[in-house]
Amino acid sequence: MAPIGKKTANCNCVVPSAALRYPHVIPDRCFRSSTKCANKQDLYEVLGVARTASQRDIKKAYYQLAKKYHPDTNPDDPEAKEKFAKLAEAYEVLSDEVKRKQYDTYGSAGFDASRAGQQQYYRAGSANVDPEELFRKIFGDFAGGFQDINSMFEQRPEFVMELTFAEAAKGVDKQLSVNVEDACPRCNGRGSEPGTKVSHCHYCNGTGMESLHTGPFMMRSACRRCGGKGSIVTTPCALCRGSGQTKKRQTITVPVPAGVEHGQTVRMSVGQKEILITFRVQGSPVFRRNGIDIHSDVLISVAQAILGGTATAQGLYETISIVIPAGCQTDQVIRLQGKGIRRLNSFGYGDHYVHIKISVPKKLTRRQRSLLLSYAEEEIDVPGTVNGVSLSPGKYCTMEKTNKKKHDKEEGGFFSKLKKMFS
Repeated sequence: MAPIGKKTANCNCVVPSAALRYPHVIPDRCFRSSTKCANKQDLYEVLGVARTASQRDIKKAYYQLAKKYHPDTNPDDPEAKEKFAKLAEAYEVLSDEVKRKQYDTYGSAGFDASRAGQQQYYRAGSANVDPEELFRKIFGDFAGGFQDINSMFEQRPEFVMELTFAEAAKGVDKQLSVNVEDACPRCNGRGSEPGTKVSHCHYCNGTGMESLHTGPFMMRSACRRCGGKGSIVTTPCALCRGSGQTKKRQTITVPVPAGVEHGQTVRMSVGQKEILITFRVQGSPVFRRNGIDIHSDVLISVAQAILGGTATAQGLYETISIVIPAGCQTDQVIRLQGKGIRRLNSFGYGDHYVHIKISVPKKLTRRQRSLLLSYAEEEIDVPGTVNGVSLSPGKYCTMEKTNKKKHDKEEGGFFSKLKKMFS
């Protein structure tokens, strides 16, 4: 059955009848298509990948095609520059998750920003991309020599290294045993027996890539004949059996930089390979870390807190002396500038923050108790009472002094009676 509605004069879209009867009603969807947009090649087809391709597949396809159509490698092809530019535009869109989502939703026609609160959306053909600059930005040194694509996109082996708090904070050279694949020492990674030649792969014409047609899409993948190498080994190496790689275990020295944090990962070259090392930093019973700053606690006596003085504490690099001000309160923080962790791959150090904790004795000698009771007797504005001290009008009176006066009074009355009996 034909759709209910009517085609507009300037648009191929079908407008619902309700919109014709009520002109103020705006149709929900009315996309305009132009010959230019309709004829524009699909960006996925430009890179030869499926719409479900991962970012790694998109990057790999772009590198391979850009390598093939780079103007420097095709000086006699007048269309190479245009193809190279199309590849750059396709990658610039599909490598960005936001632009790719908009492209998947609205296609090459883009989306009218006036209907979305002036929010800017990607519109095909509007991006001003420098193909050469984009290629160098993505691949860096790979752009100059066109390195082997397989070695460029292969997964790097990952290892975990345990570090103490001090090792991570101050840096250390630490040994790590790794088991990685490296270039075969017999054939230097070529895969062929020394002194023999390799033959050109005619299946992919030496490109290492082949095209596969899956419905409306054309996909490119590594050549099944040569495995993406572009050449075929006729006499495999006796040591690596043609793989060009040998697995061996070796112990390497990892220069751990000062200031690394838990979970950070670094890259390191092992022979002709690269490995990833993730650091797992243990906690410290003394220090707490906050970026490049460290925090620790120090215990001081009641006398030190009241009268002031100095205290020694464990620092990150050495034993430190701390000046305790008179009247120091518990949880008071003293800052030691420049005594923290060194900035990673930079100059300068963080700070060491010392948190004061007052140590209250659990047992006292008789003299210490007497002195404290005398001190308590002189205290004013005490919110409550003190054990062993009774409150008299205007001042405290210690129970020990009260008992002593009572005893002296009783003792004096007894001797007075004896004196009267013998007089």
